[in-house]
Amino acid sequence: MEEHYKAVAAYLESAIGIVKHMGLKVISMKERHVKLLMPLQKNVNHVGSMYAGSLFTLGEIMGGAIFVASFDIGKYYPLVKEVQIRYRKPALTDITVEATLTEDRIEQILKAIEEKGKADFNLDLELLDAKGEVVSLMHGIWQGRENK
Repeated sequence: MEEHYKAVAAYLESAIGIVKHMGLKVISMKERHVKLLMPLQKNVNHVGSMYAGSLFTLGEIMGGAIFVASFDIGKYYPLVKEVQIRYRKPALTDITVEATLTEDRIEQILKAIEEKGKADFNLDLELLDAKGEVVSLMHGIWQGRENK
């Protein structure tokens, strides 16, 4: 990872106390692309699978992570507006999620932020176990806003 992205990754992993405690890791981050991991260890529930809140957190954090990998966070910041999750099967391993924004999508979001001061963007995410099987599906709406 480039130095800029290493600093952003370190911030994402430690800025929110509960996320740091969960052990969330930024596996890769580059322009317009992020891959995150939530370890099973520290996140096991009463039946031995990953706690539902940890899965939700992994997906919810992705909205902010992909935003900071795609936009100038000196000028803009992200907020979450709405997230829905569908739990498909128990998560019995570490879980990963990846997201990429296209250059066209980034241009659309920037244009809207510059015109209105804010812009919504959607993400559809698949949370995957170590075998690459989908354990949860998430749909969310995040918003980019202009720093004032």
